[in-house]
Amino acid sequence: MTQSIARSVPLPAWLDRRLYPFAPKQFETMEGTLSYLDEGRGPVVLLVHGTPSWSFEFREVVRELARDHRVIVPDHLGFGLSDKPARAALTLAHHRARLAALMEALDLREVTLVVHDFGGPIALPLALASESRISRLLVLNSWMWPSDGDRTIARIDWLVRSPLGRFLYLRLGFSARVILPAAFGDKRRLTPDVRAHYHGPLDSAPARAGTYAMALALKGEDSAYAALWAAREQLAALPMEIVWGARDPALTEQHRRRWEATFPEAPLELLADAGHFVAEERPDAVVAAVRRLTALV
Repeated sequence: MTQSIARSVPLPAWLDRRLYPFAPKQFETMEGTLSYLDEGRGPVVLLVHGTPSWSFEFREVVRELARDHRVIVPDHLGFGLSDKPARAALTLAHHRARLAALMEALDLREVTLVVHDFGGPIALPLALASESRISRLLVLNSWMWPSDGDRTIARIDWLVRSPLGRFLYLRLGFSARVILPAAFGDKRRLTPDVRAHYHGPLDSAPARAGTYAMALALKGEDSAYAALWAAREQLAALPMEIVWGARDPALTEQHRRRWEATFPEAPLELLADAGHFVAEERPDAVVAAVRRLTALV
């Protein structure tokens, strides 16, 4: 899969360098070019986003952590500044394989893995490898289990797979225009400038294929979630923290309580003022949790 690593990325006109003052790099794969950030020096932190976000979501976390950590933040293929090739493989397993290839190419070791949203089911399986490069885990409003007959998930899946759902996602940009703002605990934090940076990468139907593929994966990849859930005891052996936005309308109290019950040794910080996008709303809490984890080295 891996071809080469390059050292610069052409930046689009809509990108405000005041908000995203980084120097993204390129990682070439057989299916397209991944954009990723590699900022700072020190203990390695890998931040993995979900949908419809990209490395921009973690910008304030990167700014602060890069003072004393090496921070790696890839954009999945089909998201952010990465390529959006037609007919690319956009399953969670393919995203995971490209992420693993990047980690190997950069020779990342003793990694603190931070996952949000779909970043959990994409990246957590990497911690289960026999020679895993991951040593610590931080979970931000994510999941790692199948829907188990959840009627709400079933209704969402039915809509997503319908002609209307496909139209909403691919033609109207439903994920970034409707779902993302609804998931903020404090809508004032989603300013017009910030919102523009979530719309920018998704400016056409082909560019939105990645978000639609993840919508299909919500229930469509239940077998992969089941395999990850079956291996939860292996994850419990790693130092772990959970930082949870309490005002998340999608991943609610029942999801948080499942994490607590499954990993009772993992400290959990409940953020009463944050919604789903914790790194956007409370980057300070994410930074503090990472520093607590890396202090255990």
